[in-house]
Amino acid sequence: MAATSFTELATVAASRKFGEPPTYQRKFVVEVNDPTTSQNDIANYPGVVFLQAHPEATYCKAMNVSVSNYNGSRWHYEVTWDYELPKQANVDPNPLARADIWKWSTGGLQVPALYYYETGDVLTPLQNSAQDFFEGVTTDISTLQASISGNRATFDYGLATTVTNAINSSAYLGGAQYTWKCSGIAATPAVEVVNESEIRYWQVEVTLEYRPDGWPLQLPNVGWNYLDGVIKKRAYVIDTDSGDKVPSSNPQPLTTGGAISTGAPTVLVRRVHKAVNFAQYFGTPTQQ
Repeated sequence: MAATSFTELATVAASRKFGEPPTYQRKFVVEVNDPTTSQNDIANYPGVVFLQAHPEATYCKAMNVSVSNYNGSRWHYEVTWDYELPKQANVDPNPLARADIWKWSTGGLQVPALYYYETGDVLTPLQNSAQDFFEGVTTDISTLQASISGNRATFDYGLATTVTNAINSSAYLGGAQYTWKCSGIAATPAVEVVNESEIRYWQVEVTLEYRPDGWPLQLPNVGWNYLDGVIKKRAYVIDTDSGDKVPSSNPQPLTTGGAISTGAPTVLVRRVHKAVNFAQYFGTPTQQ
């Protein structure tokens, strides 16, 4: 039992719409010597395979095929191949050989406000006129999200846990060290049939987030206590009436050694996320 011959029908279909990729369709009539000939043999007999270029519009590839009975005959079948423009360039029939797809979006993040722009766009520490630090003031910054979609033969749960919430240990995608963070990883099982062979794999999506000022904490070096040598004491101000030292109602600037300082507080940078090689784990974008 097998297909014995085929004829391509003169009737063809094409669809074009401004701003959208065109689609094409080819139809064949396949003759068989046994009505129980497999549908796969019938579909493949005209010689068309998935991702084969259309003979006229080579940018469109064979993407869908269907088989149906032709005019009620048990010995003839109509094979229809639909051609479309693949969404991904250089797409491979094997899902595990396809390049990752990168998508981008922007967003916002609320962070503590430590500086402001004075006249002339001069970045100035955020204090009141008495040089007291403002507590609890926040501002918004812009962020960039990169979403990486790819196929993997297996899903390593341990590795996913290791890199989630990690930041880049070196410069990555134009961002300085510690400016990218892996926000999360999702994986969904999937299956395709390639050359009549079943391929099971994982569709994995990774979300990376870029923060221009970096992910390490930025903490004003202020406190209600200070160090006098090795002794911790309460930060104070001078009472204007009595001249006595009274506990400060606001945290006071400190030196790097913990002593009382004057003027604008310095900012302590503290990294709380582990750092990994992002290029090693996530790669870089390729032309889609």
